[in-house]
Amino acid sequence: MATVIHLLIAGTGIFLGVYALLIFYYHRAWDRTPVSGQKDIPVSSGSLTDDPAPGAADDVPARPVKVSVIIPARNEAMHIGNCLDSLFRQTYPEAYTEIIVVNDFSTDDTAARVLEHRKKCTLLNLSDYVADNLNSYKKKAIETGIAHADGELIICTDADCIMGPDWIRVLVAAYIKEDLQFIAAPVKMIPEGSWLSVFQTLDFISLQGITGAAVYKDLYPMCNGANLAYTRKAYDAVGGFSGIDHIASGDDMLLMKKIQTSFPGKTRYIKDPRAIVRTGPAENIRAFFRQRIRWASKISHYKHPAIFITLAIVYLVNTGLLLLFISCIFFGHWRWLLMLIAFKTISEYFFVAKVAAFFQQQSLMKYFPLCQPFHIVYTVIAGSFGSFGRYEWKNRKVK
Repeated sequence: MATVIHLLIAGTGIFLGVYALLIFYYHRAWDRTPVSGQKDIPVSSGSLTDDPAPGAADDVPARPVKVSVIIPARNEAMHIGNCLDSLFRQTYPEAYTEIIVVNDFSTDDTAARVLEHRKKCTLLNLSDYVADNLNSYKKKAIETGIAHADGELIICTDADCIMGPDWIRVLVAAYIKEDLQFIAAPVKMIPEGSWLSVFQTLDFISLQGITGAAVYKDLYPMCNGANLAYTRKAYDAVGGFSGIDHIASGDDMLLMKKIQTSFPGKTRYIKDPRAIVRTGPAENIRAFFRQRIRWASKISHYKHPAIFITLAIVYLVNTGLLLLFISCIFFGHWRWLLMLIAFKTISEYFFVAKVAAFFQQQSLMKYFPLCQPFHIVYTVIAGSFGSFGRYEWKNRKVK
């Protein structure tokens, strides 16, 4: 048994070393990702509704572009009003903006809340177009919205998000300046004071850093459906969600992969504080695990070796640490476990701290070491359950 434990320690240590090099690579890539507009942004108080100050005049788009903002919404009566209010305050010309909310079989007052603003936005009921027996409802909702859209640039967000006033203007300016076909943009999670919300926020910060680094280095598709944009031209050219429309999730990264394949070099991560959208954490631990399992579930549908290698390293590191913890309960060797966890924490800390600074959330870093044990457990659980079976999403069983 001692030999097995020593092999476990050695194997975990080797994978952890490779993992640390990977984090260092992400750190360097994040640092080199161009930043724009940061001088125009005041320090945020951390409120979900705080709006960044207007940006520089040189970010005014060179030509008017018709924009269609698509918002799929299911049971979002509590949030959709704030989302729409932030969209109505955009500095981008209203004449070139259309907002389309697609009501995804909501059982609450989502549709009624949207109809209160019927003069400024369009409500589509998904039930008017499809039967309630799908597996990929969100994709169908976005597809329905795009079918009714007139915009040259499609911008997608979620109904529980809030945007600063320059959000659309910054995305359009980047699209025109660099002739982009797909734009991934930053998402900021606002913790609500609980330990779970702080943990989620720190984990989300690290994911955003990896997203920015991966897009900058063109490693593999990474983005978040709460804040992305693509041209109608690119969407039509790749056939929209055809070929991936049977998968419940992946309305963001799987579509991004299709567009990147057809339009190489035309994707960018907008590292601009004015392009941030803000959202809240999952309300409880059950919802959190469902969300992360859903995110993990789409990975099996990628055909990208770099993604599998990266995720395999992450999974093996955390699985090794978890198995080592279990073995320590019976056989000791706590010193090795603590040394390995400390090494993992240090290797991640400076990268996450740098990304947290971009999102003005440096104050959360004091909790980072305390979150490590739960991060190890959750990574193993989400990675295991996300690879097979059905899961619940928006009160539906999907796969």
